[in-house]
Amino acid sequence: MARAALLVLADGRFPAGGHAHSGGAEAAVRAGRITGAANLEDFCRGRLHTAGLVAASIAAAAVLGLDPGELDAAADARTPSPALRGAARRLGRQLMRAARATWPSTELDALAGEFPKGAHQPVVLGLTARAAGLGADDAAYCAAYESVSGPATAVVRLLSLDPFDAAGVLARLAGEVDRVVDQAVEAGRRASVDGVDVLPAASGPVLEVSAEAHAAWAVRLFAS
Repeated sequence: MARAALLVLADGRFPAGGHAHSGGAEAAVRAGRITGAANLEDFCRGRLHTAGLVAASIAAAAVLGLDPGELDAAADARTPSPALRGAARRLGRQLMRAARATWPSTELDALAGEFPKGAHQPVVLGLTARAAGLGADDAAYCAAYESVSGPATAVVRLLSLDPFDAAGVLARLAGEVDRVVDQAVEAGRRASVDGVDVLPAASGPVLEVSAEAHAAWAVRLFAS
């Protein structure tokens, strides 16, 4: 296993397009639900245990060899908001471009052919991890960490939050990220036996509703 590849894949400078997305933080800031580090931490914790757990589970399952088409359908079913489904596919398309250039793979080529407009990002992430020689836990860590680091980074820009405070939020959530990864990998292993329906379906209704409103804004800093 080329474990150092995890550093490349998880690096915020990897050109996977995540910098253009706030993970719902932009809408939360406008609604007054995020005003500083304390409620940023609450927001990130909620996102980690809902959207983060789902994404980490799907990414882990992809590394473990579950059918990518079935996983993409499972991701669709777990994302009620059309705006969030569109964002996930745009992120998947961008990650696919970066992944195929970095870790050429017949599995990535096949997925790109099956979903020319983009598969869900966690599915692409899982196959990218496989192509990079990484394990299910590595893919789950990338997905879980992205679920909190994206909003934290966005709020630094949106509120001029002190970057040290944002880093502190991520550090305080580290233990919970570990636990979510453990849950996600176990779910992926169960799914390899019992099928994708057993994957977590944790939901964040406020994230879904806010995403639809955010998509209609005339002016916004982030795509989602």
